[in-house]
Amino acid sequence: MGDSGTNGSHSVAALPTSPLLPIRTPRKAPADDPTADGEPVTPTARLMEPIYIVVTLGLGCPVNLPVFSAGIAAQLARYPRFCSIQVTDEANGGNPRWVRTVVNVDDHTIIPTLDPVAVAADPDRAVEDYLASLPALPMDRSRPLWEFHFLDFPTSEATSTAVIRVHHSLGDGTTLIALLLASARSAADPTRLPAMPEQPARTGAIYAPRPRSKGGVLAFLAWAWSYLVLAWNTMVDVTLFAATIAFLRDPHTPFKYVDHGAASSSRRRFVHRSLPLEDVKFIKNAMNCTVNDVLVGATSAALSRYFFRKSGANNTSKICLRSILLVDTRPTTSLQTYVDMIDSGKSNDVDWGNQLGYILLPFHLAMHDDPLAYVRKAKKTVDRKKSSLEVIFTCKMGESFLKVFGLKAGAFIFGRMFANTTLAFSNLVGPSEQIEFYGHPVVFIAPSVYGAPQALLVQCQSYNSTIMVSLSVDEEIIPDYIQLMDDFVESFGHIKDGASRLSTSVKQE
Repeated sequence: MGDSGTNGSHSVAALPTSPLLPIRTPRKAPADDPTADGEPVTPTARLMEPIYIVVTLGLGCPVNLPVFSAGIAAQLARYPRFCSIQVTDEANGGNPRWVRTVVNVDDHTIIPTLDPVAVAADPDRAVEDYLASLPALPMDRSRPLWEFHFLDFPTSEATSTAVIRVHHSLGDGTTLIALLLASARSAADPTRLPAMPEQPARTGAIYAPRPRSKGGVLAFLAWAWSYLVLAWNTMVDVTLFAATIAFLRDPHTPFKYVDHGAASSSRRRFVHRSLPLEDVKFIKNAMNCTVNDVLVGATSAALSRYFFRKSGANNTSKICLRSILLVDTRPTTSLQTYVDMIDSGKSNDVDWGNQLGYILLPFHLAMHDDPLAYVRKAKKTVDRKKSSLEVIFTCKMGESFLKVFGLKAGAFIFGRMFANTTLAFSNLVGPSEQIEFYGHPVVFIAPSVYGAPQALLVQCQSYNSTIMVSLSVDEEIIPDYIQLMDDFVESFGHIKDGASRLSTSVKQE
C-alpha cells in the first residue's frame, strides 16, 4: 500500500490512490510456480469485488515490528492467495486469474502517523477513528490484497493493536481463520497449534439427514416424513429467496437505507464488545439450545430495544426483518483439516475460494416481558432453517447463474439480495485458548467487513473465554451506534438474568 518507508510508516494523508479494478498486464508467473498457468478467479470471488475483511487484534505487548515482519515473511506471505495478484489480459479472454508475484513484506506493514494529542486524550477513540479511515483508502492492486496496520499504543483493552485488512476474494471466513490459526501458536505451549473447540459433525451445510431407523412402520414413516418436510421447507425458502431478488423488501426501519444508492463505505464505523463465553454457554444449557441460538436471540433483543426507543413505535407492535446469513458449505471438519494442511506445508492443496451459501434469516422485533422469549423465538427460527436445503440451493443457483448469464447479472442479483434485506449476520468459531501471533499474545479478535451495501453488519467471533460481537455500521444511518452496541450488552444481561431465574426454579422443583 502506497510508497511507504522502510517499515511502512507514513501518515494517513500520505496514502496514495490505486486502481479499483484488476490490472491488465502480460506478467508471467515463474515456471516452477504451481499456479503458473494462472488459476481463474472464481465468479463468486469476483462478486466479492467491493468487500473487504477487517480484523482487529488486541495484543498483550508492544509491537516488535522486526519480529512480526519476519513471521509474516516466513509464513503468511508464502501462502498462495497471499502472494498472488489478480491479472487480466486479453489472451485470457479478459477474465482475471491468480498469478504469483514477489512479496515485499514492508509494502504490507503500515505504521500510521496519528495525532499524538488525540491518542493521549482518548486512545480507544483514536483506534476507532483509524479503523473508520480504512474504507476510504484504496489498496494497491499491483500487490497482493492484504495489509497489517500497527497501532503501537495502549488502549483500555490491549497494550497495542494490529489491524489486518484483506480483500474478500482471497478467501472466506473458514480459509482465512485457518490461515490465521496455522500462523499462530498456543500461548500456553508455543510448540503446538492453538486448540479448537469441538464442533458438531456434519458433512455439508447445516442440514444433516435424519438416519433411517431399523424400527417398524412408524419409524419408517417418521424417516419419510422428515424428507417431505425438508422438501417443502426448501421449496418455500427458495421461492422466498427468488421473491426477495424480484420484489420482496423488508420494511423501512432505522437500520435500513431509504435510498439504496446512498450506501457508502466511507462512513463506516467499527465497534465491538465482548460477552463472557461461560455466560453464553450457561444460557445455552439452561434453555437447551445452541450458542448460535443465544447470539441470534440476543441480536433480536438488542435490535428490538434500539428500534422501539428510536422509532417511538407502540410496544405492542411486531416487525420482522431479515438478515443475510452467510454459511460455509464445507463440512465442519474443514477448518481443522485446513489448519493441519497449512501447518504441514500443503497450503497449495487448500481450497482457498469462497464456498458460501446464503440463508434469509428472520429477526423478529418485539418488546417481550420475558427476555428468554427472544432466545426461544431464535431457536424456533434457526431450527426451521436447519430443516431446509436453502443454503445449498442458493449456493448452486448463484454459481449457475454466474456461469450462464455472466458477472454483471450475478452482481445485480447479489445487489438486490442485499438491498431488499436489512442486515448481514455471521458467527465464526475461533480458538478455545489464548494464542500468540509471531510472539505477540493476542488479547482479543474482532473481525468485521465493509463494502456490502447494508447499513448494519453483525459479526460474532468466539475466542478463548469470550465471544466478540462486532458491528460495522454506516454512521449516517445509525449515528448513535455506541448506544446500539450498549443495547447488545444490556439485552444479553437481561437474557442471562432470565436464564438464572429459570435455572433456579428448575432446581427448586
